Amino acid sequence: MTTVTPEQTPEQTIADARARIDALDDRIIGLIQERMAVSTVVQRTRIASGGRRVHLSREMEILGRYSEALGKPGTSLAMTLLELCRGRI
Repeated sequence: MTTVTPEQTPEQTIADARARIDALDDRIIGLIQERMAVSTVVQRTRIASGGRRVHLSREMEILGRYSEALGKPGTSLAMTLLELCRGRI
């Protein structure tokens, strides 16, 4: 956690915190891109073996996990991730 120290001005603290947020966002974006690639493998494998592209019960598990961890906004986030990873259904 970033706090104001006697050596730092509030502006420096904010700049440091924003730099950390930017670094976290870069990691999050990278993880989402990795998730998209893994999801593509799952979808292609499922379709190649005669299955459907989307597995609704699995998606419900994911929605539940995000909702439990992050509340209602987590559900929206999970829906966005699912849409990014499998496309619109």
